[in-house]
Amino acid sequence: MILEQGGKNLIEVKNLVKKYGDHLAVDHLDFRLEPGKIYGFLGPNGAGKSTTMNIMTGYLGATEGEVLIDGCDILKEPEEAKRHIGYLPELPPLYTDMKVSEYLEFVAELKGISKIRRESDIEEVMKLTKLVDVEGRLIRNLSKGYRQRVGLAQAILGFPDIIILDEPTVGLDPKQIIEIRELIRNLSKKHTVILSSHILAEVREVCDYILIISKGKLVASDTPEKLERLMNESESVELESKIHPNMVREILSSVEGIDAVEIEKTENETTYAKIEVKAGYDIREAVFLAFAEKKVPLLMLKTVKVSLEEVFMELTQREEDVNHAGNL
Repeated sequence: MILEQGGKNLIEVKNLVKKYGDHLAVDHLDFRLEPGKIYGFLGPNGAGKSTTMNIMTGYLGATEGEVLIDGCDILKEPEEAKRHIGYLPELPPLYTDMKVSEYLEFVAELKGISKIRRESDIEEVMKLTKLVDVEGRLIRNLSKGYRQRVGLAQAILGFPDIIILDEPTVGLDPKQIIEIRELIRNLSKKHTVILSSHILAEVREVCDYILIISKGKLVASDTPEKLERLMNESESVELESKIHPNMVREILSSVEGIDAVEIEKTENETTYAKIEVKAGYDIREAVFLAFAEKKVPLLMLKTVKVSLEEVFMELTQREEDVNHAGNL
């Protein structure tokens, strides 16, 4: 599946494969990303997110396929391609015996930032990441939240077009997570941001587009809203009534558009039913009239929308089931 949105492609990943011996970590990935958005790589632990990011940033070579960064092949033209990228690995590459300002000066020199720009760029990055108050402190004496900010600062330094963040909020407390998310939103005003996470709430909160990866494969890609809508094409309806389950099933048998019915008796002696609806049907009015005709009151009747969590579980579980069946 290729994510195409009709504009310029800042990143193109083509038929990407990464093998470690017999283990296939990345399985023929294809996607294209446009500038100016926040993209989320979402998947279970071990899905291949970090491996994909390491290949995209030039830290790892691919077994097959290619990655183009603004038209430059990351393997054939690494220096030119890497100029466009700032990268924060899951474990930030920090020298803890350095002061914050010393470390950023060191990173600026590594990135080839000219001496004329270096001081102003470091000041701007420290303001952006709110490190000004700790610039003279040793990194080893900083909290985990501040260390993560230093990692972000080194990724942003030089102001590359693309900021790639691997699990940027892992291990942080709720306040620190909120602060990092706000920083990511601010970065997206001038940069394309790509972040990986296995935390659904995080991806939904900050990302414009989501790429769901499972077992090294891209199983879906779209906006959070469209992914939920896609899975809602055949929706569910729930109802509750104070009659015997057999009566509920009998009344529902006259309603067109029902695919399946799951019925259970609740503790307060009411009957609960979950109805799977065929695509293209809205059965709520017909259900209401069918119960009214039998003079049976409904205590509850509602449509159930699929959440992003359920989309994620459905897609990743489906991929696991396919792989399991192929191994039998």
